[in-house]
Amino acid sequence: MSIAAGTAPALIATSHPLQRAGAWAVAVMADRATPEAVTVADVDAVAARVVEDVVAAASAPKEATAYDWWKVLFALYPNSKATHNKRTRDRAVLMPEVAALFAPDAAGPPKWPCTFCGTPAAVVWTKSNLPMYDTNKALNTLPPGVSGWPICRGCRVAAWAMPYGAWVTAGSATVLSCEQDSAERDFAARNVLRARRIRQLGFPEPGVGTRPEAVVLRALKSLGPDLPTAATLSSFKNDNQEPWLRVTRTRRAVPVFLAVVEGNAEPRRGWRLLEIALVHRDKSGQPVTNGPAEAARLLFEAEDGKSRSLLSQLHRLLDGPDASWSLRNRAALTRLAFIYAEEVLGMKPDLKPVATVIADWIEHGSGAPRGRLAEYRSVALSDYKLGTLLMQAHFRLTLDGRKVAAGPEDWQPLIQQRPRAWEQRMLLSATVLQLLQQRGVGVNERPVEPDAEARTEAMVGLPILDSGAEYDDYDMGAA
Repeated sequence: MSIAAGTAPALIATSHPLQRAGAWAVAVMADRATPEAVTVADVDAVAARVVEDVVAAASAPKEATAYDWWKVLFALYPNSKATHNKRTRDRAVLMPEVAALFAPDAAGPPKWPCTFCGTPAAVVWTKSNLPMYDTNKALNTLPPGVSGWPICRGCRVAAWAMPYGAWVTAGSATVLSCEQDSAERDFAARNVLRARRIRQLGFPEPGVGTRPEAVVLRALKSLGPDLPTAATLSSFKNDNQEPWLRVTRTRRAVPVFLAVVEGNAEPRRGWRLLEIALVHRDKSGQPVTNGPAEAARLLFEAEDGKSRSLLSQLHRLLDGPDASWSLRNRAALTRLAFIYAEEVLGMKPDLKPVATVIADWIEHGSGAPRGRLAEYRSVALSDYKLGTLLMQAHFRLTLDGRKVAAGPEDWQPLIQQRPRAWEQRMLLSATVLQLLQQRGVGVNERPVEPDAEARTEAMVGLPILDSGAEYDDYDMGAA
C-alpha cells in the first residue's frame, strides 16, 4: 500500500546496515529515542550539522586536524563533490553544492518509492553520493538507462550521517546490526561522541587503541542474561582502488555468557587474565595492543571463517610453550573455557574421566612425565593420533594393574570427525594440564616468577569488560 504524500515519517530505520546506522546516528544527534521519533525539524538540524562538517573538512588544509574527517569521508564517498580531488576549496562555492544534496524534495507529487525505506521520493542519487559499491572492478555503475536510485530526504541525510554513528578510521567504517535497539543506539551514541572528538582533535598518533568489538560488548553486557541477542559488525572500505567488506557476528548466547562471567569470581578472573595476556608490548615495554579490545574481538566470528575463536586462544595460553600459570589462574582460565563452551556453544562434556586416564598415564607411565606430556601435547588436537595415544594409555595402565577411569566408549566422541569434537579436544587438554598441576606432577615447566605473579595479581583487580573511559583515553591518545 502506498503512503500518501505528507503522511510519511521524516525518517525510517530499515534493515539495510548502512542506512540503519545512519538513521540511529540522526536519532542520537537529534536526541530522539528512535529514528522514527525524528521530526522534519530534526532532519533540518542534522542536515545543517552534516553540511557544515563536510564543508569544513573538504576546505581544510592537509595539516589541519579537520582534514582527518575528510579522510573518513573520502574512504566512504570517494567521488562526491566534497571529496573528489578536483573539488573546490572555496567554502562559499562548496557550501550550496553540499547543502543541495540534503534539500527537501521539490514540490509536486513524488515519482518513485525510496530505494531504502519505500517512502515517496523525487530525488535520485548515483553511487557517488552513497557509501556503497558493486565490485572492485565495476564502480559507480547503474543499469543502462537508469539515472540513479530514488532516495528520500531522510535516507539521504542518514547516508551521510552514517560515519557519525559508525566506528570510523581514516580508511574504513564499521556499523552494528543488532536484535536489540538499545544496543544499536548505545553503539551509535558512543561513536557520535567519538566522531566529534575526531573532528575537533583529529585522529590520535598510532598506538594502543580500542576496537568496535569492545564497544559492542559493553552494549551487550548491559542487556543482561534475559535477552539473548546476536550482533553483527559490517566493516568496509569504499574507495576507488580496493574496496572490501568484512562481516563478523556474535552468537545469541553471548550476553548470557558475559553475565555468567561477570557474576562469578573465578570466570571473571579468567577473563581478566585473558585480557592481560593479550596486551603485547614493544622492545621498550610500551603496550602496542589493547588487551580488553583484543579479548572482545574473540567473541566475534567472521563470516568467511577467518577469525580466532575464544577457545583456541585459551588453548594457546594454557598449552603454549611459555605457559606459566599458578594453580588458581590455570583453574580460572580453564573454567572460563568451559563456561564459554556451555553457554555459547551449547556443550556440556564430561571430560574428567578421559582426562584422568591421560593424567594417570603421564604421571605413572615408564620414563619421565615431561616426555609423556610432550607426546600428549603433540597429538592433543588430532582425532586419530589422540585415539591411538588413549588406547596406548589404556593398555599401559591396565597392564600395570591400575584402575582405568574411562574406556573407548568415553573417548569415542573426542576422536571422530564430528561437530564440536575439536572443541572438546581443546577442553580435554586444559583439563589434563589442570589435573597434573593439582597433583604436583613435575614436568619441568618454567615456574611462575614471584614478581610476575605479583604484577598479574595487581592487574587482575582492574575493571573487567568495560569499554568506558579507559578505552576512550587509549583511543584518543589521552593516556
